[in-house]
Amino acid sequence: RSSYSCCYFVLPCCFFDFHGKYSRRQSKKTQYREYLDFVAQVGFVCGFHVEEDCLRIPSTKRVSFIGKSRTYPPAEHALIDKQITQFINSRQTCAVSTCARRVGFKHKDHCDGLCEEVGSEPSEDETETVGTIWMPGFQPREKVEQIRNCASLPWDFVDEVVLNVANLLLNAAPQKSCSDMQCGNTNTWNQGESLSLREVAEHLNKETLKKLKSEYGGLQTLLKNNHQVFEVLNGRVHIRDWRKEKPPSKTKPEVKRRLSAEAFKTRLCWFFIHHPDGCSLPSEACPYAHGTEELR
Repeated sequence: RSSYSCCYFVLPCCFFDFHGKYSRRQSKKTQYREYLDFVAQVGFVCGFHVEEDCLRIPSTKRVSFIGKSRTYPPAEHALIDKQITQFINSRQTCAVSTCARRVGFKHKDHCDGLCEEVGSEPSEDETETVGTIWMPGFQPREKVEQIRNCASLPWDFVDEVVLNVANLLLNAAPQKSCSDMQCGNTNTWNQGESLSLREVAEHLNKETLKKLKSEYGGLQTLLKNNHQVFEVLNGRVHIRDWRKEKPPSKTKPEVKRRLSAEAFKTRLCWFFIHHPDGCSLPSEACPYAHGTEELR
């Protein structure tokens, strides 16, 4: 819309519409293909001859669109601009439809009868505004996007939550493993009990929960980030038993196998420090350091 001579190139990636996440409408297509068709449609509505190309880049999303020429003469630019406005308004939700009314566009019902059609004609002042405002009510995101995946939370807060949840699982009735019951193994390393995320949340204080709710995924994200200690499966939290982890594949090249065997330990083992029974693995088999002397 910036000018008739404008050309464009776009590489669609994240599934977003004009006002938020893109909502799927056709189950017969993949989500990616449906979104590509939507982005191409935007180009057609804007009056471009839309060309599709596939980039030679290492990505699963490498289909691009190029608009180099228009489908209409310069004299029809104002008419096409009105068509673009109507297209944008047709994709607006009820929550932002009032913005379109403010600048005098006729907003037909696109919300299953929840919005009323605007019947009044735009005033003279509103008509002048039509050409200057592309999308009234549009709120761009902040220049610096806030990280909300629990990664920016204070370390002492995260450590406290991890310790509280681990103690909660350890103090519950311990599960008896097959090796304890049938195989006569005397290894009594306490893996604790598994609890649902709801049960774990009920044991945390209100301030902690309030802080976690401001992050995407909340408690579950924090626990998954600390995968050294926890395993979250089907909404239930378990203490990870590293003895049950699959050994590294033997199909790796010799150099990579040698490097993984040397175990470049950059973090301390949480179990070695905090677990009442220590780590379930011997130092040479644990991917984490049993003491500061093993750190690299």
